[in-house]
Amino acid sequence: MPKLKTSRAAAKRFKKTGTGKLMRMKAYKSHILTKKSTKRKRNLRKATVTDATNAKVMKRILPY
Repeated sequence: MPKLKTSRAAAKRFKKTGTGKLMRMKAYKSHILTKKSTKRKRNLRKATVTDATNAKVMKRILPY
């Protein structure tokens, strides 16, 4: 079986957990932060589990 290449773009955005789920950071935290509330910005800091609809495709491009 040949080796599979990891998608470097995906590798920078997703991390695998011990159980094999994919973690990702939330969007909308990069700019125009003045109008967003402190609570909203604080909640955007936390990582979250990738949705199951996308996880199947992501696991294929992140083989290791």
